[in-house]
Amino acid sequence: MIEVRGLRKSFDGVEAVRGVDFAVEAGEIVGFLGQNGAGKTTTMRMLTTLLRPTSGTAVVAGHDLLTDPRGVRRRIGYVAQGNSTNPLNPVGDELELQAMLHGMRAAEARQRVAEVLDRLDLTGLAGRVGGALSGGQRRRFDIAFGLLHRPPLLFLDEPTTGLDPQSRADLWRHIRALRDEQGMTVFLTTHYLEEADALCDRLLIIDAGRIVAEGTPEELKRRVAGDDPDAPVPTLDDVFLTLTDKERV
Repeated sequence: MIEVRGLRKSFDGVEAVRGVDFAVEAGEIVGFLGQNGAGKTTTMRMLTTLLRPTSGTAVVAGHDLLTDPRGVRRRIGYVAQGNSTNPLNPVGDELELQAMLHGMRAAEARQRVAEVLDRLDLTGLAGRVGGALSGGQRRRFDIAFGLLHRPPLLFLDEPTTGLDPQSRADLWRHIRALRDEQGMTVFLTTHYLEEADALCDRLLIIDAGRIVAEGTPEELKRRVAGDDPDAPVPTLDDVFLTLTDKERV
């Protein structure tokens, strides 16, 4: 679903992303981890056509990132960190407008909005304005915007930032359902390592613009634990700190 080779991005001569290579298979939930400034948001913005790479190649959802960015945009959903809803407008109206911008007629748009709201347990809230929603409800409406055109690949940038534990767990359930029930591929960034551990099939760790590790959460834990049978079982926090510290050294 994603194949990246030698992707780089420079700003005024400073390399934010320094030649990353990775692949994401269809039907995976892949977590993209890194400290602030490591290059993860820049990488995601390139893969979603919001930034043009300085060099390198990528095929995203079957379309070449450089030669067919429109094709990429038709096949992906992107949910940024900020809220998509206007605090003064009914969220259902905004969703229907967005669906029509994707080329749906009014009746089709209403039907599709109803389907998406039902899937995300938001039925009955379409008439509310954005400012009247809870944090968890707003975040699910953000995801609804990304699902309207039935993309096979969904990008989520920090999807649960600022949510309480119950809302976060509820959103995890909905993200898993997108993979399990619809076969959707999900690529997400997160600062919550327990979220990455609980939710992701595989992890990519970026540090100083380079991929320094990849694997399942359990594979990365075993890599850090080594061969000492008496060593304590590492957490994903231990993995993250150990691998990124090694790269800086």
